[in-house]
Amino acid sequence: MISREAPRALVAGNWKMNGTTASLGELRLLATMLEGVELDCDVMVCPPASLLMAAHKLFRSGIIRLGGQDCHPEPHGAHTGDLAAEMLKDAGASAVIVGHSERRINHQESDGLIRAKAQAAHRAGLVAIICIGETLEERKQGHTMRVIDEQVKNSVPEKARGENTIIAYEPVWAIGTGLTPSPGEVGLVHAHIREKLVGLIGEPARAVPILYGGSVKPSNAGELLAIDNVNGALVGGASLKAADFIGIIKTYS
Repeated sequence: MISREAPRALVAGNWKMNGTTASLGELRLLATMLEGVELDCDVMVCPPASLLMAAHKLFRSGIIRLGGQDCHPEPHGAHTGDLAAEMLKDAGASAVIVGHSERRINHQESDGLIRAKAQAAHRAGLVAIICIGETLEERKQGHTMRVIDEQVKNSVPEKARGENTIIAYEPVWAIGTGLTPSPGEVGLVHAHIREKLVGLIGEPARAVPILYGGSVKPSNAGELLAIDNVNGALVGGASLKAADFIGIIKTYS
């Protein structure tokens, strides 16, 4: 049973570099599946930026919220290939993912840069979904909590609040591998994140949702999302197909 005192839950799908206009059919199907369903969570999809505006035209009713996958810290300028948070907002996004491990690793993004991107999201009126998580090597060395401490301390803006910030804990070694930590391990890390957030921004941290991500699928969603301080999920591959994604979402029905 989901605690009524917990922050409002969110199930968000990160499509990563997948999808063309033909993929909007899956969003239409998902919207159809959600019609008339009473949910105790919000639903979001973060498609490639190339699909944001077209997806926004489909969902003006708000049944599915939309998010971006990354943003530049600056509002405009000579940054070829980048997108400002304001541009994502204009295209229909209500949130943006920052600090995903694939950005941290493939693009060598620092905690400081991720913090600046989160601040840019706030500036534009977007919710910043700040991703944190340890690698397999860090976990084997027993450094999980230390990594979490550093990433929260250095990636989360001091003005983070429940209305403008979401934390997504994604152990890097669990993303796309089919592996997941045990429910007990997830619970310990999420409780630690909550404690660290309270130390950083005070009592407003109680209202900040903390999502779990990393090989979430219909078969394990119920167990994972019932854990204390797990306020939803950031879903990768399973969000690409409406039939799979709805099975995770309905955990909150």
